[in-house]
Amino acid sequence: MIANILYRFVGNRLSPAGPQARLSILIYHRVLAERDPIFPNEPTVATFNAQLGRLKQVFTVLPLSEAVTHLKTGTLPARAACITFDDGYADNLTLATPILKKHGLHATFFIATAYLDGGRMFNDTVIEAIRRSSLHTLNLDDLGLGQFDIAGVEAKALAIGHLLPQVKYLPVAQRESTVARIAELAACGALPDDLMLTTQQLQQLHAAGMEIGGHTALHPILAKLDAEAARKEIAAGKDYLENALGNRVRLFAYPNGKPGVDYLPEQAAIVRALGFDAAVSTQWGAANQTSDVFQLPRFTPWAASRYRFVPQLLQNLRYKYTATIPQAG
Repeated sequence: MIANILYRFVGNRLSPAGPQARLSILIYHRVLAERDPIFPNEPTVATFNAQLGRLKQVFTVLPLSEAVTHLKTGTLPARAACITFDDGYADNLTLATPILKKHGLHATFFIATAYLDGGRMFNDTVIEAIRRSSLHTLNLDDLGLGQFDIAGVEAKALAIGHLLPQVKYLPVAQRESTVARIAELAACGALPDDLMLTTQQLQQLHAAGMEIGGHTALHPILAKLDAEAARKEIAAGKDYLENALGNRVRLFAYPNGKPGVDYLPEQAAIVRALGFDAAVSTQWGAANQTSDVFQLPRFTPWAASRYRFVPQLLQNLRYKYTATIPQAG
């Protein structure tokens, strides 16, 4: 396609091979069998398949560990890109991995280990409780969260979008009790317990040739924890994965991942001290050879239109985030 020739030309200018190369790291969470009306921008199997097809026509897609090595040595190929997933959803294995393998591509999966084997992340408790509720109004006054219209898909999406930013920054114990109470007040009935990977599925994902990275155990906001608590959370996830997989876990993703808000340079220093090789944030932008490999930016491919997917990635190449580099110690 003429468009792909143009895209590669632009990509070569923005990210040439060698020391001036830029590294694009894509971030996903889930791939769904069909469109979710509450989250219409979450990629479906069809969307993800189309995105990977376009990605490999324009970018040189590498495993993240390999890309990090090339980034440090100034030997990245032109238009280098990596694919990552956060949290550890079961559809990462059942739906995303077959598509990755179909295209001959590799991804790194960052796992919040406390939710494996039937667990459910706090955000999914909120999402699924509101999705399943037959109430017209959800009264959360006793939690200090107010009242929400949840009569219809659009109202449910707005309520979820309002609640999740408030809930995620609570201390972990309070966060869990709060979302449990939201589910109770939503009168939603039983919630799903199969959203996340089992340990066996995690091992299958690894056996399929995908890299597994750390993402803490309970997915806390690390910036809210003291140094010892942060270290325990990061180490607990790493230890579980290494025991389950029988190999060293080299990569880490900060939960939520916004620099200066969700994690601080102090936590980046802990990640480095625990023996990881690199870590990723959720700050948009593309890395270059001067970037801190313990705070690599990532980009969410959010465009609904298939015609905007590659242009957005090329636009993201123009932005370099300069992280505050933690001091050794």
